[in-house]
Amino acid sequence: MAFAKGKHALRISDRSGVAFPYLEMRKEWNGYIVHKSEYEPKQPQLGPFRIGNDPIALRDPRPARVAPAVPVILPLNPFRTTASDTTITVYSPDHGRSTDDVVRFRNSSTVFGILASEIDLADGYTITKVDGNFYTFVSTTAPSITGEAGGGSISAGPVTITA
Repeated sequence: MAFAKGKHALRISDRSGVAFPYLEMRKEWNGYIVHKSEYEPKQPQLGPFRIGNDPIALRDPRPARVAPAVPVILPLNPFRTTASDTTITVYSPDHGRSTDDVVRFRNSSTVFGILASEIDLADGYTITKVDGNFYTFVSTTAPSITGEAGGGSISAGPVTITA
């Protein structure tokens, strides 16, 4: 059966009810016949979704890595000292250390009479945890005055650093 070309025909839009030229009409995904100015393509969220297989195993799995201990930069002037007391308190926010950990300090400056070379011992110091932000260690030299000192680029970390 042959159909007319429709060059002079009108068609009513299913969306707006307005008559438009027959050749300017489009069919939407939901079956509506609308003018090309009213046409809306199908949203991707409405499409048929491809359901893939349910994967069971991973290809080439690796076990979780245990991160090595690394030095942590301490805040400005982290050492709290009391005159004639060899116990030095270290301020290290959220340090995560526990009592009897060995900590080595690096890049410290002279702290009220205690030389930087003595604070930066290669063997480190055994610490005592005070709380989540403070821990203490015992120096061989007592500071000359009470206060806060240490400098601005001190790091505290393990005695040996591995790559």
